[in-house]
Amino acid sequence: MVLMNGIKKETFMTSQELFTQMQEQWTEFSENHEKFVDKGNRAAATRARKAVGELKKLVTEYRKQSVTESKKG
Repeated sequence: MVLMNGIKKETFMTSQELFTQMQEQWTEFSENHEKFVDKGNRAAATRARKAVGELKKLVTEYRKQSVTESKKG
């Protein structure tokens, strides 16, 4: 298992594991976005942008893994 920017990334993660991590990143983004919008917390905006960046990486990995899994079965 490799840590990539706080995200656990195994060399061969299943699409379900990637989906779970995507949900966690979305939750983090959503919470920080609300703090920024509702309270003007600029640090929360930075955290929200970071979460979206990590989500983008996970989406890319998910797409690759789902294609691989669909070819196997």
